[in-house]
Amino acid sequence: MTNKKWAVKRITVNLATQEAEKLEKYCRQTGRPATDVIRELIRALPINDDSKDASN
Repeated sequence: MTNKKWAVKRITVNLATQEAEKLEKYCRQTGRPATDVIRELIRALPINDDSKDASN
């Protein structure tokens, strides 16, 4: 993904304390911002291309 046009859609995610701490710790260890980590995880999600699932 070479095009760096951001803010197409902004979302808010509510995390439990342990989840937020784990994300923050990972970001400190890797030196990466949380937005980059979350984007990478979303990109890695498997997608079922069946058209019948498109309405869900």
